[in-house]
Amino acid sequence: MSIILLLVIGVFTGATTVLFGFGGGFVTVPVILWLGAQAGAGGAVTAVATSAVVMAVNAAVATAATPRRVLTELRGTRSLFIFLALGGALGALAAAAAPGALIAWGFVGYLAVTILDALVRPGFLRPAGAGGRRAGRERFAIHPALGTPIGALASFLGVGGSVMTVPLMRRAGHSMMTAAALANPLTLAVAVPAFAVFLLTSHAPAQAGIWAVGAVDLGAALALLAGSVPVVVLWRRRPPRLPDRLHAWGYIALLLAVLCVVVAQLG
Repeated sequence: MSIILLLVIGVFTGATTVLFGFGGGFVTVPVILWLGAQAGAGGAVTAVATSAVVMAVNAAVATAATPRRVLTELRGTRSLFIFLALGGALGALAAAAAPGALIAWGFVGYLAVTILDALVRPGFLRPAGAGGRRAGRERFAIHPALGTPIGALASFLGVGGSVMTVPLMRRAGHSMMTAAALANPLTLAVAVPAFAVFLLTSHAPAQAGIWAVGAVDLGAALALLAGSVPVVVLWRRRPPRLPDRLHAWGYIALLLAVLCVVVAQLG
């Protein structure tokens, strides 16, 4: 039954990858926390590590399926990708050594701050305007210096960084669909080095058995990816058309739902 559940959740994970650029992290972490509840504090590390695998694959597939004209917005951002990758590796190293409670409650705090920021600060629910896209060609919405802290926090919590990068791109004037599409390659830069670190760590998930590699539960990751990858391929090529403001509200609603689920689990 767990396999069937993971496949179904994988489909939802693929949808969030396309619609919001999450790569699946915000769905994967609560799911693995729930399935690995018996693992105790170590379950949080397993959740983050498994999330990194799912995000790396989903983000790679979504990036490959994104039209080239959209990806041209990333020209001149090589240094940002380098710093994101550096942060991704550092955050994974910290997560492998951190108490599980710190990761789990850090995830909750991160969600809460992000939701409040999107609701209170101007520019997310209604982007800056059409000039943002033109300005983005001159200077990308995310400064390279932010790459390391974004990558470190994202890989430490297993979230890929999209919840920081999408709002930044929204405030630069991008539509939700463009911001989500651009968040996928940025997530990939964070998730790949994090994935590598977690594979090499000595921590092993208590419930994964022969499917455990490092801190990663590969069985859960493969089941999630079996559900998510076909959705990513299909929807990235033919994305659903949503009104931009409704799309932005959907982003906030999903984060709020995940927040409630994780708080209930930890309570």
